[in-house]
Amino acid sequence: MVICFMYLIMTKRMSALIALILIPILFALLGGFYQGLGEMMLKGVKTLAPTGVMLTFSILYFGIMIDAGLFDPLVKFILRIVKGDPVKVLAGTAILTLLVSLDGDSSTTYMIAIAAFLPLYRKLGLNILMMTCVVNLASGIMNLSPWGGPTARAAAALDIDALDIFVPMLPAIFLGCVSLVAVATWFGIQERRRLGRQEVGALHDIQLNLGGGTFEECEKNKRPKMFWPNLLLTTAL
Repeated sequence: MVICFMYLIMTKRMSALIALILIPILFALLGGFYQGLGEMMLKGVKTLAPTGVMLTFSILYFGIMIDAGLFDPLVKFILRIVKGDPVKVLAGTAILTLLVSLDGDSSTTYMIAIAAFLPLYRKLGLNILMMTCVVNLASGIMNLSPWGGPTARAAAALDIDALDIFVPMLPAIFLGCVSLVAVATWFGIQERRRLGRQEVGALHDIQLNLGGGTFEECEKNKRPKMFWPNLLLTTAL
């Protein structure tokens, strides 16, 4: 069933939503589950509903926070600190991505991290593949949050609370974060040997456009006066 489902989506013969509805029903009928199919479908929906609500909420909430400019001061602060030192740039990339990845949504993580650091990497001549590696590793580690995809799917499949899976993994997640910063630092040392330290000048005052729309639209949505209330609300959540 899973192979058939993935094949139809990857070959674009079906959209994900239609395939998710039709393929399980088709395989259930082929398996002889004519009776009780409706009951099984309702049970599946009830099992997955809390996870779906949590994922939907986290994506919408952090999307609003990005538009409101919650992460702008953090990004600018890290950009000011890293300056033209490749070691600091790579380590800063790792730290920023880890913090932004708390939302559990990889798409917003890439949006923020790439928008913030890609101009800096290009200006300094750093290897962009290193940034790609660091961002992907950080996103993978923080995707283990209770509202991240892997943990949420595992909790739904096992029909247990996401925290029952997440809490025992905390030591491994912490070790993963430390290891990531170490890898980023090692990358940075390699690039420092190749390029040396450089001056980035006006890039310290980079105008951020993290919302995905035009610059004017993003500026219109930002709420700098609400930074502290938004930060406290996000921390509490």
